Amino acid sequence: MLPLQGMKIVELGHYIAAPFCTRLLADLGAEVIKVEPLGGDPFRGWGAQKDGHSVWFSVHGRNKLSVTLDLKSEEGKRRVKALCARADAMVENFRPGYLERIGLGPDVLQAENPGLVIARISGYGQDGPYRDKPAFGAIGEAMGGLRHLTANPGVTDHPPPRCGVSISDDLAGMYAALALVSACWGRDRGQGKGRVLDLDLVSSVFSLSEGMLPEHGLFGWVRQPAGAAIPTAAPTNTYLCADGKWLCIAGNSDLIFRRLMEMIGRPELSADPRMATNGGRCAHAGELDAAIGAWTKTLPAVEAEAALEAAEVPCSRLYDIADCAADPHFRARDMVMEVEDPLLGPVLHPAPPFRLDGVTPAEMVRWTGRAAGADNDHVFYELLGETR
Repeated sequence: MLPLQGMKIVELGHYIAAPFCTRLLADLGAEVIKVEPLGGDPFRGWGAQKDGHSVWFSVHGRNKLSVTLDLKSEEGKRRVKALCARADAMVENFRPGYLERIGLGPDVLQAENPGLVIARISGYGQDGPYRDKPAFGAIGEAMGGLRHLTANPGVTDHPPPRCGVSISDDLAGMYAALALVSACWGRDRGQGKGRVLDLDLVSSVFSLSEGMLPEHGLFGWVRQPAGAAIPTAAPTNTYLCADGKWLCIAGNSDLIFRRLMEMIGRPELSADPRMATNGGRCAHAGELDAAIGAWTKTLPAVEAEAALEAAEVPCSRLYDIADCAADPHFRARDMVMEVEDPLLGPVLHPAPPFRLDGVTPAEMVRWTGRAAGADNDHVFYELLGETR
């Protein structure tokens, strides 16, 4: 019942971007064969370990078959070619030119399978003056323009923080998954041979720039950090509560704004002609934030949240992962799943971010990340038909 059942993907990925792409495809039913170096994906050494096994990899490698190969050896290259010959697509995130140097470039692989779609993810792309520079996710955030915006306004003695996850790797992986499925769809509907897809970390972050580029081109504007506020909508901000917790409140529309002011005991502000439109409220956002902040400081975050929800004002406490794991909505929708990992025991997984009628999230997570090379025999001798 999974929509990508029958699609065959080879992953020559490591660390985050390519493996995140293939995890999404595997969650949707694709057969993903992850080719790891003989010592395993270096990502297995990141984060927490239990009994010598990577906790992160339980999610990172789920629904994938794992084989180990030395890509520089003749046997390794022969097997990669054989895997790609039976595949719909291959995903990789080596530095540009690496696969060509070891004899596994697109021309070689597509000679084995002209319909093969190849998704290549790199720091800066397969061409351009920066193509050979090394990059990790933080570099994508920095050059793509995101890290500039995560600073607090007026704070110059501390660097702008990262968002806390490898967002540029994840974005590039999502875009690669979309492009790969699109290319396979086009190939299977008469566009002929496979394509080579070029994704990169910097472009993936830069694509989120909303209206910043046309604003700069037309008016010379350079968007600056706005902190927790939204300069184009007010009142929207994050406010400190009596227990030291933070509460995000979005009172953007005229109706919601009136309900919000009534709830905090400041109906005169909603009646003020200066606040009649969003533009007026943006011009006086500081005054509104002060009024809302004075109210939130009188209540613990949970109580303030409950009061605003009763008034149908969009709001949320700033959740940490413990809040997510315990929240009844997360649990009711199986967004937090307890799965059995043979290497770790019971472990919590984030559910696939898709909801498909007729398929439960539990049915989408068929197995957790395997040990490196756990599927060598199955893949090489059963799927490829090699003799022992």
